[in-house]
Amino acid sequence: MREDFWVYMATNKTGTVLYTGITNDLERRMWEHKHQANPRSFTARYSVNRLVWSEHFPTALQAIACEKRIKGLTRAKKDAMVREGNLNWMDLSADWYD
Repeated sequence: MREDFWVYMATNKTGTVLYTGITNDLERRMWEHKHQANPRSFTARYSVNRLVWSEHFPTALQAIACEKRIKGLTRAKKDAMVREGNLNWMDLSADWYD
């Protein structure tokens, strides 16, 4: 049986907040961010609802290791990771719910 896990970075409209998370359903998780499913959460408080980077992993352990590594990086290194695949910081989930 194949598992699916995603590590992702999301930001707010201004790009001032960069959130790193892990999920087994990226589409559902971004919907939750966009609709502030948990209004008291950090991501709701700072309007983090734009997917700017993600990477797929076949196991939870691999995804958790990646998430921990990213969370240990400086903001400059995280920004560089995003720019490498998404130069203009476009919302990669912008058209998922149309």
